[in-house]
Amino acid sequence: MVTLTLLASLTAAGYATWYLILCYASPFGRCRRCKGAGQRPGLIIRRLTRECRHCATTGKRVRVGRRLIEHIRTEYRAGNQ
Repeated sequence: MVTLTLLASLTAAGYATWYLILCYASPFGRCRRCKGAGQRPGLIIRRLTRECRHCATTGKRVRVGRRLIEHIRTEYRAGNQ
């Protein structure tokens, strides 16, 4: 049972490390709302598109992990002054 718990915790730690490296190297990801297109289908007529307000029509948004990294960095710098 101990080995299964150890394996699960190492897997979770490995995934978290991989995600933080990904967020540091590539801070932007696809917008979930428009799926990276920058436009969303209209409400009544689906062929007419409208701009995605969440990503400002770029199709990219800052990843949650990158926001966490920036928050930790800001708090660290504020504490060292």
